[in-house]
Amino acid sequence: MTPRKRKKTTDLLEIFDRRHFGTLEAKAELEEAVASAQVARQIYALRKAARLTQRELAELVSTSHSVICRLEDDDYEGHSLSMLRRIAAAVGMRVEIRFIPDPDEQ
Repeated sequence: MTPRKRKKTTDLLEIFDRRHFGTLEAKAELEEAVASAQVARQIYALRKAARLTQRELAELVSTSHSVICRLEDDDYEGHSLSMLRRIAAAVGMRVEIRFIPDPDEQ
């Protein structure tokens, strides 16, 4: 079986996608980065909605300002469920985890 030849394109996003996310490993890394960034943005949004500074939130969850700063960083990959629960409780929320179908597996 001969490999399918891809159509040529001038679409910059398509070219970028092919070049940088053409492998399953690269796609998995991208998904992980997106998930980390989403968690960071949610922590930031929760803190802002509660009108707390990073230092104030840190006090409420018994941690340091630098930990909250790292948690709100898009590149941080060390979010723990226990810390997310502590942050949620500090702002009157709770954490919910969902499992959804993987569109690549269907």
